Amino acid sequence: MLRPIGFITILLLFLSAGLVNAAGEEVLSWGDCITEALKNHPDLASAAAKLKQVEIDKTLAQSAMLPQITSQVSGKTAKSATAQADSYAYSLTGEQLLFDGFKAGHQVSAASQTIRAQEYNYILASSDIRLNLRAAFVELLKAQELVPITEEITKRRKQNQELVRLRYEAGREHNGALLRAEADFAQAELEKTQAERNLTFSQRQMIKELGRREFTPVRVKGGFNIQSADRDRPDFDYLADNTPFLKELIAKKEAARFNLDSAKADFFPQVYLNTSAGKTDSNWPPDNDVWSAGVTLSFPIFEGGSRISELSKAHAALEQKQAEERSGRDSVLLTLEETWTNLQDAIGEVLVKEKHLAAVEERARIAGAQYSSGLISFDDWIIIEDNLINTRKSFLNVRADALVAEAAWIQAKGGALDYEN
Repeated sequence: MLRPIGFITILLLFLSAGLVNAAGEEVLSWGDCITEALKNHPDLASAAAKLKQVEIDKTLAQSAMLPQITSQVSGKTAKSATAQADSYAYSLTGEQLLFDGFKAGHQVSAASQTIRAQEYNYILASSDIRLNLRAAFVELLKAQELVPITEEITKRRKQNQELVRLRYEAGREHNGALLRAEADFAQAELEKTQAERNLTFSQRQMIKELGRREFTPVRVKGGFNIQSADRDRPDFDYLADNTPFLKELIAKKEAARFNLDSAKADFFPQVYLNTSAGKTDSNWPPDNDVWSAGVTLSFPIFEGGSRISELSKAHAALEQKQAEERSGRDSVLLTLEETWTNLQDAIGEVLVKEKHLAAVEERARIAGAQYSSGLISFDDWIIIEDNLINTRKSFLNVRADALVAEAAWIQAKGGALDYEN
Protein backbone atom coordinates (compact mmCIF):
# COMPACT_ATOMS: atom_id res chain seq x y z
CA MET A 1 0.00 0.00 0.00
CA LEU A 2 1.34 3.39 -0.97
CA ARG A 3 1.86 5.99 1.69
CA PRO A 4 0.16 9.37 1.12
CA ILE A 5 3.48 11.07 0.29
CA GLY A 6 4.41 8.39 -2.23
CA PHE A 7 0.99 8.61 -3.88
CA ILE A 8 1.23 12.38 -4.17
CA THR A 9 4.74 12.09 -5.68
CA ILE A 10 3.59 9.64 -8.33
CA LEU A 11 0.54 11.80 -9.09
CA LEU A 12 2.74 14.88 -9.55
CA LEU A 13 5.03 12.95 -11.89
CA PHE A 14 2.07 11.95 -14.06
CA LEU A 15 0.74 15.51 -14.07
CA SER A 16 4.17 16.86 -14.99
CA ALA A 17 4.44 14.43 -17.88
CA GLY A 18 1.02 15.52 -19.08
CA LEU A 19 2.01 19.17 -18.92
CA VAL A 20 5.17 18.51 -20.92
CA ASN A 21 3.17 16.75 -23.62
CA ALA A 22 0.55 19.47 -23.66
CA ALA A 23 3.23 22.13 -23.99
CA GLY A 24 5.17 20.22 -26.63
CA GLU A 25 4.10 22.69 -29.30
CA GLU A 26 4.22 26.38 -28.53
CA VAL A 27 1.19 28.30 -29.81
CA LEU A 28 1.92 31.71 -31.35
CA SER A 29 -0.39 34.48 -32.51
CA TRP A 30 0.57 36.81 -35.35
CA GLY A 31 1.40 39.49 -32.78
CA ASP A 32 3.72 37.07 -30.97
CA CYS A 33 5.54 36.37 -34.24
CA ILE A 34 5.98 40.08 -34.95
CA THR A 35 7.38 40.75 -31.49
CA GLU A 36 9.85 37.87 -31.71
CA ALA A 37 11.04 38.74 -35.22
CA LEU A 38 11.67 42.34 -34.16
CA LYS A 39 13.96 41.07 -31.41
CA ASN A 40 15.69 38.13 -33.07
CA HIS A 41 15.73 38.29 -36.85
CA PRO A 42 19.35 38.44 -38.09
CA ASP A 43 18.49 40.42 -41.23
CA LEU A 44 17.01 43.18 -39.09
CA ALA A 45 20.08 43.16 -36.86
CA SER A 46 22.26 43.44 -39.99
CA ALA A 47 20.28 46.44 -41.24
CA ALA A 48 20.61 48.08 -37.82
CA ALA A 49 24.37 47.54 -37.87
CA LYS A 50 24.60 49.14 -41.33
CA LEU A 51 22.69 52.15 -40.03
CA LYS A 52 25.09 52.46 -37.12
CA GLN A 53 28.05 52.43 -39.51
CA VAL A 54 26.77 55.33 -41.62
CA GLU A 55 25.97 57.29 -38.46
CA ILE A 56 29.62 56.89 -37.47
CA ASP A 57 30.64 58.01 -40.97
CA LYS A 58 28.83 61.29 -40.37
CA THR A 59 30.71 61.76 -37.10
CA LEU A 60 33.96 61.20 -38.99
CA ALA A 61 32.94 63.81 -41.58
CA GLN A 62 32.10 66.32 -38.85
CA SER A 63 35.49 65.83 -37.20
CA ALA A 64 37.19 67.65 -40.11
CA MET A 65 35.39 70.85 -39.08
CA LEU A 66 36.60 70.68 -35.46
CA PRO A 67 40.01 71.75 -34.06
CA GLN A 68 42.80 69.23 -34.57
CA ILE A 69 45.15 69.22 -31.56
CA THR A 70 48.36 67.20 -31.28
CA SER A 71 51.14 67.03 -28.71
CA GLN A 72 54.81 66.27 -29.22
CA VAL A 73 57.74 65.49 -26.94
CA SER A 74 61.31 65.16 -28.30
CA GLY A 75 64.82 64.66 -27.10
CA LYS A 76 67.86 64.82 -29.38
CA THR A 77 71.64 64.42 -29.05
CA ALA A 78 74.05 65.74 -31.69
CA LYS A 79 77.75 64.90 -31.46
CA SER A 80 80.70 66.15 -33.46
CA ALA A 81 84.46 65.66 -33.17
CA THR A 82 84.79 68.56 -30.73
CA ALA A 83 81.44 68.83 -28.93
CA GLN A 84 78.14 67.23 -27.99
CA ALA A 85 74.82 69.09 -27.89
CA ASP A 86 71.57 67.92 -26.31
CA SER A 87 68.13 69.41 -26.98
CA TYR A 88 64.76 68.71 -25.41
CA ALA A 89 61.33 70.05 -26.29
CA TYR A 90 57.65 69.52 -25.85
CA SER A 91 54.79 71.36 -27.52
CA LEU A 92 51.07 71.48 -28.14
CA THR A 93 49.91 72.23 -31.70
CA GLY A 94 46.44 73.20 -32.84
CA GLU A 95 44.93 73.55 -36.30
CA GLN A 96 41.48 74.86 -37.19
CA LEU A 97 39.90 74.79 -40.62
CA LEU A 98 38.72 78.26 -41.62
CA PHE A 99 37.71 77.75 -45.23
CA ASP A 100 37.81 74.88 -47.71
CA GLY A 101 35.17 75.93 -50.22
CA PHE A 102 32.54 74.37 -47.89
CA LYS A 103 33.84 70.91 -48.78
CA ALA A 104 33.59 69.59 -45.22
CA GLY A 105 30.04 70.95 -44.89
CA HIS A 106 28.97 69.24 -48.10
CA GLN A 107 30.53 65.99 -46.89
CA VAL A 108 28.54 66.22 -43.66
CA SER A 109 25.35 66.88 -45.64
CA ALA A 110 26.09 63.91 -47.89
CA ALA A 111 26.59 61.75 -44.80
CA SER A 112 23.24 62.95 -43.42
CA GLN A 113 21.49 61.93 -46.63
CA THR A 114 23.25 58.56 -46.52
CA ILE A 115 21.88 58.08 -43.01
CA ARG A 116 18.38 58.85 -44.27
CA ALA A 117 18.85 56.36 -47.10
CA GLN A 118 19.98 53.68 -44.64
CA GLU A 119 17.01 54.43 -42.37
CA TYR A 120 14.70 53.74 -45.30
CA ASN A 121 16.78 50.66 -46.11
CA TYR A 122 16.13 49.46 -42.55
CA ILE A 123 12.39 49.88 -43.14
CA LEU A 124 12.72 47.96 -46.41
CA ALA A 125 14.52 45.13 -44.63
CA SER A 126 11.77 45.07 -42.02
CA SER A 127 9.16 45.07 -44.81
CA ASP A 128 10.79 42.10 -46.55
CA ILE A 129 11.01 40.24 -43.25
CA ARG A 130 7.31 40.90 -42.63
CA LEU A 131 6.38 39.47 -46.03
CA ASN A 132 8.46 36.32 -45.50
CA LEU A 133 7.23 35.95 -41.93
CA ARG A 134 3.61 36.36 -42.99
CA ALA A 135 4.05 33.86 -45.82
CA ALA A 136 5.56 31.35 -43.35
CA PHE A 137 2.74 32.04 -40.86
CA VAL A 138 0.09 31.44 -43.53
CA GLU A 139 1.88 28.32 -44.78
CA LEU A 140 1.96 26.86 -41.28
CA LEU A 141 -1.67 27.85 -40.72
CA LYS A 142 -2.59 26.11 -43.97
CA ALA A 143 -0.54 23.04 -43.05
CA GLN A 144 -2.34 22.83 -39.72
CA GLU A 145 -5.72 23.06 -41.46
CA LEU A 146 -4.73 20.54 -44.12
CA VAL A 147 -4.01 17.73 -41.65
CA PRO A 148 -7.62 17.41 -40.35
CA ILE A 149 -8.92 17.88 -43.90
CA THR A 150 -6.83 14.96 -45.15
CA GLU A 151 -7.91 12.93 -42.14
CA GLU A 152 -11.56 13.60 -43.00
CA ILE A 153 -10.90 12.76 -46.66
CA THR A 154 -9.22 9.49 -45.64
CA LYS A 155 -12.19 8.63 -43.46
CA ARG A 156 -14.60 9.44 -46.30
CA ARG A 157 -12.59 7.40 -48.82
CA LYS A 158 -12.58 4.45 -46.44
CA GLN A 159 -16.36 4.66 -46.05
CA ASN A 160 -16.74 4.86 -49.82
CA GLN A 161 -14.52 1.82 -50.24
CA GLU A 162 -16.60 -0.18 -47.78
CA LEU A 163 -19.80 0.89 -49.52
CA VAL A 164 -18.48 -0.16 -52.93
CA ARG A 165 -17.22 -3.45 -51.48
CA LEU A 166 -20.65 -4.27 -50.07
CA ARG A 167 -22.26 -3.52 -53.42
CA TYR A 168 -19.60 -5.58 -55.20
CA GLU A 169 -20.14 -8.56 -52.90
CA ALA A 170 -23.85 -8.25 -53.48
CA GLY A 171 -23.24 -8.39 -57.23
CA ARG A 172 -24.43 -4.80 -57.80
CA GLU A 173 -21.01 -3.33 -58.70
CA HIS A 174 -18.14 -4.38 -60.96
CA ASN A 175 -14.54 -5.10 -59.95
CA GLY A 176 -13.20 -1.95 -61.62
CA ALA A 177 -15.26 0.22 -59.27
CA LEU A 178 -13.88 -1.64 -56.25
CA LEU A 179 -10.30 -1.27 -57.46
CA ARG A 180 -10.87 2.46 -58.04
CA ALA A 181 -12.30 2.88 -54.54
CA GLU A 182 -9.32 1.05 -53.02
CA ALA A 183 -6.89 3.22 -55.02
CA ASP A 184 -8.67 6.38 -53.87
CA PHE A 185 -8.38 5.25 -50.26
CA ALA A 186 -4.65 4.55 -50.70
CA GLN A 187 -4.18 7.98 -52.27
CA ALA A 188 -5.99 9.61 -49.34
CA GLU A 189 -3.74 7.84 -46.84
CA LEU A 190 -0.66 9.00 -48.78
CA GLU A 191 -1.87 12.61 -48.84
CA LYS A 192 -2.56 12.44 -45.10
CA THR A 193 1.03 11.31 -44.47
CA GLN A 194 2.35 14.01 -46.78
CA ALA A 195 0.32 16.64 -44.93
CA GLU A 196 1.81 15.53 -41.61
CA ARG A 197 5.35 15.73 -43.02
CA ASN A 198 4.64 19.12 -44.58
CA LEU A 199 3.47 20.38 -41.19
CA THR A 200 6.92 19.72 -39.73
CA PHE A 201 8.59 21.46 -42.68
CA SER A 202 6.29 24.48 -42.28
CA GLN A 203 7.19 24.64 -38.60
CA ARG A 204 10.88 24.71 -39.46
CA GLN A 205 10.27 27.47 -41.99
CA MET A 206 8.44 29.43 -39.32
CA ILE A 207 11.31 29.00 -36.87
CA LYS A 208 13.71 30.37 -39.47
CA GLU A 209 11.60 33.48 -40.13
CA LEU A 210 11.22 34.09 -36.40
CA GLY A 211 15.01 34.28 -36.12
CA ARG A 212 15.32 31.42 -33.66
CA ARG A 213 18.57 29.49 -33.50
CA GLU A 214 17.11 26.07 -32.69
CA PHE A 215 14.08 24.17 -33.96
CA THR A 216 11.15 23.71 -31.62
CA PRO A 217 7.66 22.55 -32.64
CA VAL A 218 5.29 25.52 -32.89
CA ARG A 219 1.72 26.11 -33.90
CA VAL A 220 0.06 29.34 -34.94
CA LYS A 221 -3.42 30.58 -34.24
CA GLY A 222 -5.41 32.84 -36.48
CA GLY A 223 -7.99 32.97 -39.23
CA PHE A 224 -8.03 33.47 -42.97
CA ASN A 225 -9.78 36.84 -42.90
CA ILE A 226 -8.41 39.65 -45.09
CA GLN A 227 -7.69 42.84 -43.14
CA SER A 228 -6.40 45.16 -45.91
CA ALA A 229 -8.86 44.57 -48.72
CA ASP A 230 -8.60 48.13 -50.16
CA ARG A 231 -11.43 47.37 -52.58
CA ASP A 232 -11.47 50.90 -54.00
CA ARG A 233 -8.72 51.69 -56.46
CA PRO A 234 -6.05 53.65 -54.52
CA ASP A 235 -3.93 56.60 -55.63
CA PHE A 236 -0.87 54.68 -56.84
CA ASP A 237 1.17 57.84 -57.48
CA TYR A 238 0.70 58.97 -53.89
CA LEU A 239 1.54 55.52 -52.55
CA ALA A 240 4.64 55.30 -54.74
CA ASP A 241 5.96 58.66 -53.59
CA ASN A 242 5.66 57.55 -49.96
CA THR A 243 7.24 54.12 -50.21
CA PRO A 244 10.52 53.69 -48.31
CA PHE A 245 12.14 52.24 -51.45
CA LEU A 246 11.59 55.43 -53.46
CA LYS A 247 12.53 57.63 -50.50
CA GLU A 248 15.77 55.68 -50.16
CA LEU A 249 16.56 56.33 -53.83
CA ILE A 250 15.82 60.05 -53.38
CA ALA A 251 18.10 60.24 -50.34
CA LYS A 252 20.89 58.50 -52.28
CA LYS A 253 20.41 61.00 -55.11
CA GLU A 254 20.69 63.93 -52.69
CA ALA A 255 23.82 62.41 -51.17
CA ALA A 256 25.32 62.20 -54.67
CA ARG A 257 24.41 65.87 -55.21
CA PHE A 258 26.28 66.90 -52.06
CA ASN A 259 29.22 64.74 -53.11
CA LEU A 260 29.28 66.68 -56.38
CA ASP A 261 29.35 69.96 -54.44
CA SER A 262 32.18 68.53 -52.36
CA ALA A 263 34.14 67.70 -55.52
CA LYS A 264 33.63 71.27 -56.78
CA ALA A 265 35.03 72.60 -53.49
CA ASP A 266 38.41 71.04 -54.34
CA PHE A 267 38.93 73.94 -56.75
CA PHE A 268 38.90 76.43 -53.84
CA PRO A 269 41.89 77.18 -51.59
CA GLN A 270 42.10 75.73 -48.09
CA VAL A 271 42.73 78.10 -45.19
CA TYR A 272 43.79 76.91 -41.73
CA LEU A 273 44.61 78.72 -38.49
CA ASN A 274 47.74 77.21 -36.90
CA THR A 275 48.98 77.72 -33.34
CA SER A 276 51.74 76.09 -31.34
CA ALA A 277 53.10 76.55 -27.81
CA GLY A 278 55.76 74.69 -25.87
CA LYS A 279 59.21 74.73 -24.23
CA THR A 280 62.69 73.86 -25.41
CA ASP A 281 66.12 73.69 -23.78
CA SER A 282 69.37 71.80 -23.75
CA ASN A 283 68.49 70.35 -20.34
CA TRP A 284 65.46 68.36 -19.13
CA PRO A 285 62.96 69.60 -18.29
CA PRO A 286 63.12 72.37 -20.92
CA ASP A 287 62.51 75.89 -19.61
CA ASN A 288 62.53 78.24 -22.62
CA ASP A 289 59.10 79.21 -23.94
CA VAL A 290 58.41 78.98 -27.66
CA TRP A 291 55.15 79.69 -29.47
CA SER A 292 53.83 80.46 -32.90
CA ALA A 293 50.57 81.48 -34.56
CA GLY A 294 49.66 81.93 -38.18
CA VAL A 295 47.41 81.24 -41.10
CA THR A 296 48.12 78.70 -43.81
CA LEU A 297 46.63 78.91 -47.28
CA SER A 298 47.14 76.08 -49.72
CA PHE A 299 46.02 75.77 -53.31
CA PRO A 300 47.00 72.90 -55.60
CA ILE A 301 48.51 74.08 -58.87
CA PHE A 302 48.79 70.81 -60.71
CA GLU A 303 47.84 67.33 -59.56
CA GLY A 304 47.74 65.41 -62.81
CA GLY A 305 44.07 66.18 -63.50
CA SER A 306 42.77 64.26 -60.49
CA ARG A 307 40.39 67.07 -59.41
CA ILE A 308 38.78 67.24 -62.84
CA SER A 309 38.45 63.45 -62.91
CA GLU A 310 36.87 63.40 -59.46
CA LEU A 311 34.43 66.11 -60.53
CA SER A 312 33.47 64.16 -63.66
CA LYS A 313 33.03 61.03 -61.58
CA ALA A 314 30.75 62.87 -59.14
CA HIS A 315 28.68 64.20 -62.07
CA ALA A 316 28.28 60.67 -63.43
CA ALA A 317 27.33 59.34 -59.98
CA LEU A 318 24.59 61.96 -59.67
CA GLU A 319 23.26 61.14 -63.12
CA GLN A 320 23.22 57.46 -62.15
CA LYS A 321 21.21 58.12 -58.98
CA GLN A 322 18.77 60.33 -60.89
CA ALA A 323 18.21 57.56 -63.43
CA GLU A 324 17.79 54.98 -60.65
CA GLU A 325 15.17 57.18 -59.00
CA ARG A 326 13.15 57.42 -62.23
CA SER A 327 13.46 53.70 -62.88
CA GLY A 328 12.65 52.90 -59.26
CA ARG A 329 9.48 54.96 -59.32
CA ASP A 330 8.28 53.18 -62.46
CA SER A 331 8.99 49.81 -60.83
CA VAL A 332 7.18 50.79 -57.63
CA LEU A 333 4.11 51.92 -59.60
CA LEU A 334 4.06 48.65 -61.52
CA THR A 335 4.48 46.58 -58.34
CA LEU A 336 1.72 48.47 -56.56
CA GLU A 337 -0.66 47.97 -59.48
CA GLU A 338 0.24 44.29 -59.76
CA THR A 339 -0.05 43.42 -56.07
CA TRP A 340 -3.31 45.34 -55.68
CA THR A 341 -4.77 43.54 -58.70
CA ASN A 342 -3.61 40.18 -57.38
CA LEU A 343 -5.21 40.92 -54.02
CA GLN A 344 -8.56 41.80 -55.61
CA ASP A 345 -8.43 38.67 -57.75
CA ALA A 346 -7.60 36.55 -54.71
CA ILE A 347 -10.49 38.00 -52.70
CA GLY A 348 -12.87 37.35 -55.58
CA GLU A 349 -11.55 33.81 -55.90
CA VAL A 350 -12.25 33.13 -52.23
CA LEU A 351 -15.84 34.37 -52.52
CA VAL A 352 -16.49 32.24 -55.59
CA LYS A 353 -14.83 29.13 -54.14
CA GLU A 354 -16.84 29.48 -50.94
CA LYS A 355 -20.09 29.38 -52.91
CA HIS A 356 -18.75 26.59 -55.08
CA LEU A 357 -17.85 24.51 -52.02
CA ALA A 358 -21.32 24.92 -50.53
CA ALA A 359 -22.87 23.75 -53.80
CA VAL A 360 -20.47 20.80 -54.17
CA GLU A 361 -21.05 19.65 -50.58
CA GLU A 362 -24.79 19.64 -51.10
CA ARG A 363 -24.44 17.86 -54.42
CA ALA A 364 -22.19 15.21 -52.82
CA ARG A 365 -24.70 14.64 -50.02
CA ILE A 366 -27.45 14.02 -52.54
CA ALA A 367 -25.24 11.87 -54.78
CA GLY A 368 -24.20 9.71 -51.85
CA ALA A 369 -27.80 8.90 -51.05
CA GLN A 370 -28.56 8.28 -54.74
CA TYR A 371 -25.63 5.88 -55.16
CA SER A 372 -26.59 3.96 -52.04
CA SER A 373 -30.06 3.56 -53.50
CA GLY A 374 -28.75 2.61 -56.91
CA LEU A 375 -30.16 5.70 -58.61
CA ILE A 376 -26.83 6.81 -60.16
CA SER A 377 -23.86 4.88 -61.46
CA PHE A 378 -20.49 4.55 -59.78
CA ASP A 379 -18.85 6.62 -62.51
CA ASP A 380 -21.20 9.57 -61.93
CA TRP A 381 -20.94 9.29 -58.16
CA ILE A 382 -17.13 9.11 -58.04
CA ILE A 383 -16.82 12.23 -60.21
CA ILE A 384 -18.92 14.13 -57.70
CA GLU A 385 -16.87 12.72 -54.80
CA ASP A 386 -13.61 13.73 -56.48
CA ASN A 387 -15.00 17.19 -57.11
CA LEU A 388 -15.91 17.57 -53.44
CA ILE A 389 -12.46 16.54 -52.21
CA ASN A 390 -10.62 18.70 -54.71
CA THR A 391 -12.82 21.70 -53.93
CA ARG A 392 -12.19 21.39 -50.19
CA LYS A 393 -8.43 21.43 -50.72
CA SER A 394 -8.72 24.18 -53.32
CA PHE A 395 -10.76 26.36 -50.97
CA LEU A 396 -8.03 26.08 -48.34
CA ASN A 397 -5.40 27.01 -50.93
CA VAL A 398 -7.24 30.08 -52.24
CA ARG A 399 -7.81 31.38 -48.71
CA ALA A 400 -4.09 31.00 -47.97
CA ASP A 401 -3.19 32.59 -51.31
CA ALA A 402 -5.39 35.56 -50.47
CA LEU A 403 -3.53 36.12 -47.19
CA VAL A 404 -0.19 35.99 -49.00
CA ALA A 405 -1.51 38.40 -51.64
CA GLU A 406 -2.54 40.74 -48.83
CA ALA A 407 0.96 40.51 -47.34
CA ALA A 408 2.50 41.27 -50.75
CA TRP A 409 0.25 44.34 -51.11
CA ILE A 410 1.30 45.58 -47.67
CA GLN A 411 4.96 45.00 -48.53
CA ALA A 412 4.56 46.89 -51.82
CA LYS A 413 3.27 49.88 -49.83
CA GLY A 414 6.27 49.64 -47.53
CA GLY A 415 4.54 48.09 -44.53
CA ALA A 416 7.18 46.96 -42.01
CA LEU A 417 7.00 44.60 -39.05
CA ASP A 418 5.23 47.28 -37.01
CA TYR A 419 2.58 47.78 -39.73
CA GLU A 420 -0.31 46.73 -37.49
CA ASN A 421 0.76 49.10 -34.66
